[in-house]
Amino acid sequence: MGKTLFDSPSFANHEGVHAFHDEKTGLKAIVAVHSTARGPAVGGTRMWNYATAEEALEDVLRLSKGMSYKNAVADLEMGGGKSVIIGDSRTQKSPELFRAFGRFLNGLGGNYYAAEDVGTSVEDIAEARKVTEYVLGLKDGPEASGDPSPVTAEGVFRSNLVVARRLFNQDDMTGLTVAIQGVGHVGAYLAEKLHKAGAKLIITDVNQANLDAVAAKTGAEIVSPDAIYDVAADIYAPCALGATLNLQTLDRLKVKAVCGAANNQLATADIGDELFRRGVLYAPDYVVNGGGIINVASEMNARQSGGAYDASWVEGKLSRLMDTFEEILERSVVENKPTHLIADAIAEARIKAAAEQKAELLKAA
Repeated sequence: MGKTLFDSPSFANHEGVHAFHDEKTGLKAIVAVHSTARGPAVGGTRMWNYATAEEALEDVLRLSKGMSYKNAVADLEMGGGKSVIIGDSRTQKSPELFRAFGRFLNGLGGNYYAAEDVGTSVEDIAEARKVTEYVLGLKDGPEASGDPSPVTAEGVFRSNLVVARRLFNQDDMTGLTVAIQGVGHVGAYLAEKLHKAGAKLIITDVNQANLDAVAAKTGAEIVSPDAIYDVAADIYAPCALGATLNLQTLDRLKVKAVCGAANNQLATADIGDELFRRGVLYAPDYVVNGGGIINVASEMNARQSGGAYDASWVEGKLSRLMDTFEEILERSVVENKPTHLIADAIAEARIKAAAEQKAELLKAA
């Protein structure tokens, strides 16, 4: 008997994994719901030209678990899920495709809410919204939170400042070199913030137009995608796809810290252990990049209450998330444990507590 979904190393007791196909539009999508213990699963929709369906499945399983942890650490009343659309976002998008995606979301009955992610935009999500209520990150209406990228970048920037204070005893980025891998939406915003704070930037991306635009604004040095691992820098900021911290890249890095926006930066958990052993501070990705989902959560709050998007609520949650990040770094030192294990323990405890409370309420009903 061949390998099944349940044999996947990335399957983590997911509540549901759903595959969708629409022949007319060419839509091929997978939605993974990891946990609804804290509320409806919420996570972005990634459109990527995966080489195989198995590769797409592994990605959505890893990403959805990461969303459960991200939402829990940010103390949001939301569970974790993710969706991937198999296809080239530059050539295969259409309004009809995203409306078909929206119709499929209706079939999940509110267990999962989708937002934008790599390869998709708020405009794509707006197309899905024409046929479903189960999307977030819209740009129109009083409750709309808009593009979450600026808030994601703000959280990553603040996290870099925390790292600068802890490792270099300074309150800005003056004199520090940050190597940014990926200058799309989040990476570009982050580059501008770091530049204004005094950092020297080394950047890479597969999109030359993005590189040219960021370099023109910040004076950043451009290197090839593979060369980013070999540059002399203080902080490595992965802001593209995940798993760039792996056995092939680890020995090439010359940095003192990793603090970026990409999801699932560690190819495997033991890479985090090795970073800790080598004295490289790893800022857990789902902690520092939580600003975007906090922004999206405000939209869900507004929709449920009939109110409006609340920027002050977002700022309060983001500030508390930075407090949690500081706690993780401090506990890592005191307990002599890698930061990713400390962050996981916090997330898992919150998810477990919510699941137990939910079970008690169902028992009492």
